[in-house]
Amino acid sequence: MPPTLASLVHHSALKLTVRAGEDRLDVPVRWAHVSELADPVPYMEGGELLLITALKLDAENPEAMRRYVKRLVGAGVVGLGFAVGVNYEDIPDALVEAAEAEGLPLLEVPRRTPFLAISKAVSAAIAADQYRAVTAGFAAQRELTRQALAEGPEGLLTALAAQVDGWAALYDASGAVVATAPEWAGRRAARLTADVERLRERPAPASSVVGGPEHEDRVELHSLGTGRRPRAALAVGTAAALGTAERYAVHSAIALLTLITERSRSLHAAEQRIGAAVLRMLLAGQPDHARAVAGDLYGQLLDAPFRILVAESGAAQAGLTGLTEAVEAAAARAGEAVLLVPEGQRLVVLAADGGAAVASCGEYAADREAARKATAEEDDIVLGLSAPAGPIAAAAAYKQAEQSLSVARRRGRVLVEHEQLAAGSVLPLLADDAVRAFADGLLRALHEHDATGRGDLVASLRAWLSRHGQWDAAAADLGVHRHTLRYRMRRVEEILGRSLDDPDVRMELWLALKATGTE
Repeated sequence: MPPTLASLVHHSALKLTVRAGEDRLDVPVRWAHVSELADPVPYMEGGELLLITALKLDAENPEAMRRYVKRLVGAGVVGLGFAVGVNYEDIPDALVEAAEAEGLPLLEVPRRTPFLAISKAVSAAIAADQYRAVTAGFAAQRELTRQALAEGPEGLLTALAAQVDGWAALYDASGAVVATAPEWAGRRAARLTADVERLRERPAPASSVVGGPEHEDRVELHSLGTGRRPRAALAVGTAAALGTAERYAVHSAIALLTLITERSRSLHAAEQRIGAAVLRMLLAGQPDHARAVAGDLYGQLLDAPFRILVAESGAAQAGLTGLTEAVEAAAARAGEAVLLVPEGQRLVVLAADGGAAVASCGEYAADREAARKATAEEDDIVLGLSAPAGPIAAAAAYKQAEQSLSVARRRGRVLVEHEQLAAGSVLPLLADDAVRAFADGLLRALHEHDATGRGDLVASLRAWLSRHGQWDAAAADLGVHRHTLRYRMRRVEEILGRSLDDPDVRMELWLALKATGTE
């Protein structure tokens, strides 16, 4: 620990005597400074032991001493050393009383003790304290490194918590708590999620201090990673501000966790390349080869029903990055295997059916939908999710995901699941400009005929198709004779140049009527 007034008083070579403020000798001394100025306050930084001979002071004037001592206390001076036998044979009562009144420790310095000896003692004690802090820091670094190699991040957090006499927590890229030490710190760490989110918006490295009435302790937050966007964050909670040795330990932990994070990043890139190969084999109908390549990395995932999600983003990549982080974090917390393959402005996800990763996709889409409604802006990301499938049907599942993606884009939705398409109607799919253009072109000649007032062919065609070609029923709906309806249908065939006996023609005409709203 740094030198204190008490350690200087107990220094056998200095022979100092306490004349006032005996109950405040445990205050640390940052430096010893000599000044004979009547007002040395402008040159004080706080924490000094001021040494004087009262060469320019009226030390016997009570009012002057009260003002002098009050200014020193206000400047953060922690003690006053008065040399006797130079200008005064003893410390004047006025100064002693002023020091007692302000609670400022007053030390009597005998004539045979030079101020230089006191300065050297303070300097030596500060140097010794710094050496101890550096030595302790190196020892802490060795212990943290040993724990990181032996037990990974969890072991490192345990060692760090012991070093700082507090607690530590590690957060993933999404801001979720990955590990804490000790375990009881989990709740405290969870309450800092919003603060971690704010920290992640700043380029790494970044740090902040959290504290206040709502917090039990002082917490330092540090981002981890070397890229523009932090890959993780470290929280360190202590009862008081960190000392030099504790600061060394925290900096060592940040360096080690950054190395672990960057190494994990490289391994993650390698896993993605393997995942891309596995996905290509699955889509090529080679599930056995895919399992062999995946090994233990994705083995369990390929043995159970899974879903394929295809996400596509516009010019901005923030949407895909956020989705990737959400899926990875959810899978990590649940202990699930997940396969993610970036493909330019696309992301392919293969995840266990009913698992946390698939659920996180739904939650992510819901958040994006809510944000879009709040801002009334189009979203730059769309997602399509397949039905549950197995390795043999991977190609079909991928096609389902792409179909769902196409529908999501057309409907202005963030996420569409394939089951929603299968359980719904085909009619909403007709809400497409290309389909409407085709329908308008197909029916244009009939609308032009009706516009001349020479008959109601469109309405007659609609009634006839809705009655499945039953003449009497359709004629009754129109209020005309069935022979009149037959004549109109022949005119439809002549104008369109198509036969209504062809079921494909009838289907196209019915869908065209639906698409143009004239069914």
